[in-house]
Amino acid sequence: MTFQSNLCDMTAVALRAEIAAGHLSAREIVTAHLERIETWNPRINAIVTLDAEGALANAARADERQARGETLGLLHGLPVVHKDSFLTAGMRTTYGSPLYRDFVPERDSLIVSRQRAAGAITLGKTNLPEFGAGSQTFNTVFGATRNPYDPRLTAGGSSGGAAAALAARMVPLADGTDMGGSLRNPASFCNVVGLRPSPGRVPQWPTASPYNTLTVAGPMARTVADAALLLAATAGPDTRDPLAIDQDPASFLGSLERDFKGVRVAYAPNWGGLPVEPGVVDALEQSLPVFAELGMHLEHACPDFTGADASFQALRGQTFAVGYETALREHRHLLKDTVVWNIELGLQQPAAAVVQAERDRAALFARMHAFMQTHEFVVGPVSQVLPFPVEQETVSSIEGTHMRNYIDWMRSGYYLSLTGHPAISVPCGFTAEGLPVGIQIVGRYRQERALLQLAHAFEQATQCWRRAPVLAD
Repeated sequence: MTFQSNLCDMTAVALRAEIAAGHLSAREIVTAHLERIETWNPRINAIVTLDAEGALANAARADERQARGETLGLLHGLPVVHKDSFLTAGMRTTYGSPLYRDFVPERDSLIVSRQRAAGAITLGKTNLPEFGAGSQTFNTVFGATRNPYDPRLTAGGSSGGAAAALAARMVPLADGTDMGGSLRNPASFCNVVGLRPSPGRVPQWPTASPYNTLTVAGPMARTVADAALLLAATAGPDTRDPLAIDQDPASFLGSLERDFKGVRVAYAPNWGGLPVEPGVVDALEQSLPVFAELGMHLEHACPDFTGADASFQALRGQTFAVGYETALREHRHLLKDTVVWNIELGLQQPAAAVVQAERDRAALFARMHAFMQTHEFVVGPVSQVLPFPVEQETVSSIEGTHMRNYIDWMRSGYYLSLTGHPAISVPCGFTAEGLPVGIQIVGRYRQERALLQLAHAFEQATQCWRRAPVLAD
């Protein structure tokens, strides 16, 4: 393995320490990752816009600031990529839609500007499905993103480009969004970490739906500590987001070690009766002894998700209608069928459906809150299926159960989105065919630090994250 390859295998936390110690420069690190991108990206199509020249220039400026003795930001010199739904000033932002194929914004989304302010070096943008709709990353602008562990298969979505780039060691950090599982599903499919924070933990600006609690922005990385580092750099209050949580993001820094002896954790192997492929369940079952080894009390139990399906679909439809009604009216022929369906659902559903959705969501939150008083955590599958062929747009059935729409197979993700509780996908094992499987850990309301602590302990016990994909000839 070359020196450059070794750099790409290092975690963000380790790279940060080497930079601070003067052992590595930002230019060395960026150059190594650009070389990795040149080798890997043509195979998996994770990064769809790349600014190598700009990244190298910014890395040189970062090194100059360090040489002058300036205070280094949390992400100083670390290469990052941004989901192509986040605005990047001067860099193309397409949303995976032909409508925005050549759109170059003049401002950054808040999550981007915070990373830049923390010293991160933007390399480019990552692929996503059109408008982030669906957990399979493909669009007519850039095509599909492939899974680094088996390029015949999907990387998941909608933050699929981010997950694939991380897995292939093309970057140490990436960002994404999650409405129904878009940070967690691709993390599970690609053996990386995806954290869905509490709504408002990472403020969102600009946005068409500032009061939407279903969609959140959050970090992705190869390790939990790296995800915590990126969360610390991007969390914190902002008055432009009415949901922003006013808590010090520095709480996510420092050691994640904790004693879990006696802590109760619930295990929900199918989230209350959802169909789940045997390969997913097998991987989860094999990892369960870890919780006992940590001294935790594990029991089979599951929150009551009654009403979650109709509620999520109604509220999701409303969000799509708010954001994309104009696009449907003026450019319907350029939108994919599933996006059209979601917008029209929001526009045409009766008011009674939205009223009932709010009632059901309120009842679900109350039940979830009560459940989490007797269990500090609940664990279960991230995705109900294993990675599937990249040519397959969605999942039509699971273990003989028909899926009613293009996201029905991700109920294991959106049930938890609806509750507002933070959830994380952490690598937990591989199938006999070498396909990654993640475990979903859910924490108490707004308790991201505790969630990160358990995720870190699980990761340290399993070490699954270390298994890198191999570039096929």
